[in-house]
Amino acid sequence: MNKPSLATNILETFQWFVFLLASAVALPIVIGSIYELNFIEISGLMQRTFFTVGIASLLQALFGHRLPIMEVPAGIWVSVFTVMAVTSVQAGGTYKSTLQTLEMTMILSGFFLILFGIFKVTQKILPVFTPLVTGSFFLLLTVQLSGTLLKGMLGLQESSSTIQGAQATIAFLTFFIVLGLSTFARGWLSSYAVFIGIIIGWLIFRIVVGVQEEQATVSFFSTPDLFGFGPPHFNLGIIPLAFIIALISISNIVASIEAVRQTLGESPQNRSNQVNRGTMFSGINHVIAGGFASVANVPSATSSGFIALTGQKRKMPFVYATILLLGIAFFPPVMKLISSIPSPVANAALMASFVQLVAIGINSFTLEPLDSRKLTIIGVAYLFGMGAMFLPSEVFSNMPAIVQNVVSNGLLVGTGLVVIMEQLWKTNVESQ
Repeated sequence: MNKPSLATNILETFQWFVFLLASAVALPIVIGSIYELNFIEISGLMQRTFFTVGIASLLQALFGHRLPIMEVPAGIWVSVFTVMAVTSVQAGGTYKSTLQTLEMTMILSGFFLILFGIFKVTQKILPVFTPLVTGSFFLLLTVQLSGTLLKGMLGLQESSSTIQGAQATIAFLTFFIVLGLSTFARGWLSSYAVFIGIIIGWLIFRIVVGVQEEQATVSFFSTPDLFGFGPPHFNLGIIPLAFIIALISISNIVASIEAVRQTLGESPQNRSNQVNRGTMFSGINHVIAGGFASVANVPSATSSGFIALTGQKRKMPFVYATILLLGIAFFPPVMKLISSIPSPVANAALMASFVQLVAIGINSFTLEPLDSRKLTIIGVAYLFGMGAMFLPSEVFSNMPAIVQNVVSNGLLVGTGLVVIMEQLWKTNVESQ
């Protein structure tokens, strides 16, 4: 086999780098707008996000599952960040204290994942995560986050209670550019749909709306801040939340590893070891994310689609790309530039990517015949899961903190109901 040329290595590295960048750039802006962070704080969150995404992907590629799978801010954690922004403040807390609690929650969840990996718990609980559970999780996730993303697209998250026409128009244009390129384009246009959409939306936004230039000076080089939101806060209420999130994260880890293994054509004999190592290092990455105050990462199943589309099956260009992403995290001027991406544009690009999550959820349901039992479980889970999303947060204020953080999150309520009902009802079905 001929050794790839330097040009080939550079091109493949750049493609992976852009894909990593596009997957990591939107969420810090979204989280920043939800928690009303200022420009400097969002820049710091962006820096820490790039750092944690880079180091998480690198550690997994070299020591964890050892596959070219990018780590991205987890959808489940975005959901938890979004819900706790409302419930904690209404319970008398502040955005800062909520973020400090989330730091500790991510660290605790990481410890649970490390233990799952070390003691090989993953293989034992894997049968719990059936296609019904996976499908329900993805669809409830999109329901829970779509409202937040749509508000951002309409310009409603920055102390404004009315739709901002120009911003909303540009956001929807960005949405359809990303969706159109990812659906109808081929080759690199499809691969970089999110990145291209953000760039076009960003430029149009600057021309039409304008961007207030931040005068704050930043140093040329700096290291990401440890505990960037402040010292982590602990309370007993976050323990069950951290445990449940760790359990749900396992299905994401396993699905991503399996998808890339199939794309690469690897034999199944090493699957168990890869899953255990992947789970353990995902835990380590959660601890790192909590320590550096970003959003915890999980392996992304979209990596398999990228590999299939581009034909890039070699691991080293991916490793080089993660190192490059790590490198730019130490240069604040670069972070300042990227952080100036308007919130409506970032929300629109992320909303377009959620279309695929809906498709994954529906596809999961169709993997097995939908009998009356499965349809009943889905119905109950959706009624109570989505119902919890629309309840005023103050209705849970009299509950113990250990209960409040779980029942106020419709995603956890719905997914938990699917798991419980499937396990309890299984015996009755098998006995028929």
